[in-house]
Amino acid sequence: MQATALTARALLLDMDGTLVNSDAVVERVWRSWAVEHGLDPEATMKVVHGRQGYATMAELLPHRPMAENHADNAVMLARETADMEGVVPVPGAPAFLAALANLPHALVTSADVALSTARMAAAGLRLPSVRVTAESVSASKPDPEGFLKGAAELGFAPADCVVFEDSEAGIAAGRAAGMRVVGVGPRALSCGPDLHVADLTGLTVTAEADGRIRLALV
Repeated sequence: MQATALTARALLLDMDGTLVNSDAVVERVWRSWAVEHGLDPEATMKVVHGRQGYATMAELLPHRPMAENHADNAVMLARETADMEGVVPVPGAPAFLAALANLPHALVTSADVALSTARMAAAGLRLPSVRVTAESVSASKPDPEGFLKGAAELGFAPADCVVFEDSEAGIAAGRAAGMRVVGVGPRALSCGPDLHVADLTGLTVTAEADGRIRLALV
C-alpha cells in the first residue's frame, strides 16, 4: 500500500517532468530524430524520458557505435536548448522550491548545464545551489550514479534521501541508489513509487524540529 507521508533529511530532484514540463520540446525534437533514423516515433517516446540522449540512442540503435551516439547527443542537446517554446513549470513547482529554500536539496538531471539552466529559467524556477548534471556523471539514469553523487554532495547517506522523479528510468535509478521515491505525474504512477502525486500541488513540505523534512499528501 502506498504511503501518504515520508520523512527525509535531504531531497534529490529530477527536472524534466518533475519540476519543469518540457514534454512539448521533447516530443518535437525526439519525434523528428526518430523519423530521421527510420524509427517509430511512438516507440521512441516510450524510451526517451529520464535518460541522457546517448543512452536512448544506444537502446534504440544498439548496433551503432557509442562514439556516434555521443556526437549525435551533442546535436540533440543543442536543439533542445534552442527550443523553449511550451516549457512551463509543473503545477506547484514554484511554491515547492520556495518551501525547500533553507532545506537540503539538489537538482539531479540528465540535462547538461546549458539545457538545465535554460529550462529552469524558461519555467521561472530557482536553480538549486547543488546540481548534478550530465557533465557530472559517467552513466545515465537508470544508473544510480547521479543520485549517489547528489547525496554525497549534500552530505547525507542514501537512506536519508528521498528522490522526486517522473520517469521509469529515474525511479529505477533512485531505487538502485537505495533511496525512497516520490513519483510525480502520470508516467510515474505505474513504476511503484513510495508516494505518488499528480503534480507538486498535491504535497506539503514541513521542516520538523529534529531537522527532518516531512512530505505529506494534501
